[in-house]
Amino acid sequence: MAEESRTVEQSELGLSRRQFLKALGASTVGAVAFTGCQPPTREYMAQSRVRLAEDVLSSYENWYATTCRGCSAGCGLIVRVIEGRSKKIEGNPDHPLNLGKVCARGQAVVQEQYHPDRIQGPMRRSGDRGSGAFEPIRTWDEALSELTARLGGLRGRSNAVALVTAPERGHRGLILERFAQSYGAQWLTLDPVSEAPAREAARRVFGQDALTEFDIEHARYVLSFGADFLSTWLSPVHYGVEYGIFRQGNYRVGQFQPRQGTPRGYLVQVDTRFSMTAANADEWIPARPGSEGMLALAIAQVIVAEGLGDAAGAEAVGGRAALDAFSPERVAQDTGVSAERIRHIARDFASRRPSLALGGGSAGSYTNGTDNMVAILALNLIVGNVGRDGGVRFNAGPTMGPGARAGTRLADWEQLAERLRSKQVEAVLVHGADPVHGLPGAVQFRDALRQAPFIVSFSSFMDDTTSLADLILPSHLPLEDWGDDVPDPAPGFPVVTVQQPVVRPFYDTRGFGDVLLAVADRLGGPVRNALPWQTLKDAIREGAESLRQLNRGSVQDPDFERFWTKLLQRGGWWDQASAPAAIGAPPRAAGGPRVQPARFEGTESEFPFHLVVFAHNTLGAGESAHLPWLQATPDPITSAVWQTWVEVNPRVAAEMRLSTGDVVEVQSPNGRVEVPVYVHPAAPPNVLAMPLGQGHAAYGRWAERRGVNPMTLLAPLADTATGALAYGATRARMTKTGRSMKLPKFEGTAMPAVQMPHQEVANVTRES
Repeated sequence: MAEESRTVEQSELGLSRRQFLKALGASTVGAVAFTGCQPPTREYMAQSRVRLAEDVLSSYENWYATTCRGCSAGCGLIVRVIEGRSKKIEGNPDHPLNLGKVCARGQAVVQEQYHPDRIQGPMRRSGDRGSGAFEPIRTWDEALSELTARLGGLRGRSNAVALVTAPERGHRGLILERFAQSYGAQWLTLDPVSEAPAREAARRVFGQDALTEFDIEHARYVLSFGADFLSTWLSPVHYGVEYGIFRQGNYRVGQFQPRQGTPRGYLVQVDTRFSMTAANADEWIPARPGSEGMLALAIAQVIVAEGLGDAAGAEAVGGRAALDAFSPERVAQDTGVSAERIRHIARDFASRRPSLALGGGSAGSYTNGTDNMVAILALNLIVGNVGRDGGVRFNAGPTMGPGARAGTRLADWEQLAERLRSKQVEAVLVHGADPVHGLPGAVQFRDALRQAPFIVSFSSFMDDTTSLADLILPSHLPLEDWGDDVPDPAPGFPVVTVQQPVVRPFYDTRGFGDVLLAVADRLGGPVRNALPWQTLKDAIREGAESLRQLNRGSVQDPDFERFWTKLLQRGGWWDQASAPAAIGAPPRAAGGPRVQPARFEGTESEFPFHLVVFAHNTLGAGESAHLPWLQATPDPITSAVWQTWVEVNPRVAAEMRLSTGDVVEVQSPNGRVEVPVYVHPAAPPNVLAMPLGQGHAAYGRWAERRGVNPMTLLAPLADTATGALAYGATRARMTKTGRSMKLPKFEGTAMPAVQMPHQEVANVTRES
């Protein structure tokens, strides 16, 4: 944020920018000991001291900079702490990724901290597996001894131990990687709505290992394929900020004067459902599922045939002769978009420069997901906007700890399930992931995991996977723990976000990284040698020293301790003057452009609808379903809360005599669920769209037995290039049940007093 934009705020606060940043590193008793920040002057001006707000305590109020763990974006936060309790979360105004903004999931991190269903200390199973019967373990030393004894007896047996986590970056990812390699464990990462096709496409088109940065802020025309960047895609706060500037004619308030005559940006969204981004677009194009790449190549063909693009870029994607196979007339029927409209979009995209093509989300969710993404990203080569403002920019590699690790292929999960069933896996360690809930029902992972002799969960909540564990070692929550992150994508230059504990641990928990290091120390030998640190904080400090030695960026100091203090105060390190990475070569393989037809499970005659599942605006794929704030946050399109729904086209609803709230059975070749209908005026007639996030058999009072889990319907199909789950490759049918309910919505429809009896565990059946 520019200095000019802070003038009014600083005058109100009575704080300079330097003083504010210094205050961000302040700590409560038991955390990091720095000077606290005084309450803003306006708090005292608004009311007399006699009636001073209870939460304004000048001696005990502090603000801390840290990292948001509400999703995988890596935004910077500041947390208000009063007398040792976290009270409020806001975005870090100095962090270049989110510029002081934060989404609902970030705000809810403070609610997770004081959740009544948190696991309060180490426990072991005392009853049948899955019965929920656990007994406390007296000390962590006893718990770690039990874990180490089991792992010690399995050492030397390759892949006898499976380590299951969410995708991890930074030094926690480094510790996991070294632990798995030195011990001989198989490390799998769970990402139900993976962007692996987008990552592979960036490698093929631009020669980049990291995800590219799409400079929406400076573009005049944005053509987005499936990327719901205003809701859940990659880094929605970052792209939301850029979108706001894009809509104001590239004018950032307070930073510079608007350009004379600069028009507001124009957005076209190609999407299989009416998403949040589609609702904000100037044009929405509901292309047929799986045809997005073909549509992109048709747009490219028009630009090249009419001489509207960059000649070198056209040759990089095969040239005119190769593209002629994808003329608008030839692809109109397959895409569901008329030839006339394709030509209109192509001419606008080529003439309103700088123009930007981006893709992800549903566009990469099919068996041809990588092909689609390659065709979409290649449009940027044709209009010559690679490495320029308003186009595609490249991020340098990580400067502190490893970057994002490639997600685990669906085939590897299926293989793990088979190995569990055949007793080849002796122990499963799980942290930050819930594979029982997050994998397709066709994998049958719940039944497979039950066969494991020993399951350890490091979760602080009794989720679906943790309920099957033999040993629970609850980890610190983000506001209690150390960490760091390397945002992916970064905003076009290197960024490291630092996470520090802002409050004392609320219960008898430990940081996951510290537990792995303690186990490594007890195991000794090559495992101890690979992990020389005593704590995760020690590893992060070592990485911080490598940053200091660069002698550049937002934090510099010749003395390490002063550098470390400044790093915590600012919330991270970034180098906006860093030179961007160069485009790799060659951008495309020989043979010209191609998009293989998408494959779907289920015949059109038996299953007439495409099943489109999407990440919930606040619950994601289910990882945030335990938080009531996020359950009660209305979906931005339907305003539905606390429930799963299926979006149905009005014409289809009329033919089936369905109304909003009527309960239908949605069936795929892999299972069935019962769910209320939302008659959506913008739903395509051939699509049934359902949000992910609900359908937990456990996970606390606000998530358990609520709604259904659409993952149980998905076909076990994968993207042919990356092996990532093709979560858009399933067809479905819909039948009436004769029942109805009041769909809970923001505008006043109450939640049903009694939960629907057709829950995920009871209603999913496998077809023979």
